[in-house]
Amino acid sequence: MAVTTLKRKLKRKRQAQNTRVLKIKQLSAKPVIKNVDVEELKKNFDK
Repeated sequence: MAVTTLKRKLKRKRQAQNTRVLKIKQLSAKPVIKNVDVEELKKNFDK
């Protein structure tokens, strides 16, 4: 007996796996913390 692969189902399953991984990466990603000079910003607002 020959075994056939269900390509459409496999494609859907892989797509779901990839979206889940992307979602987890987006949720666990941290923004880049930059050193901000507060005094310099205050000077700019005065102008």
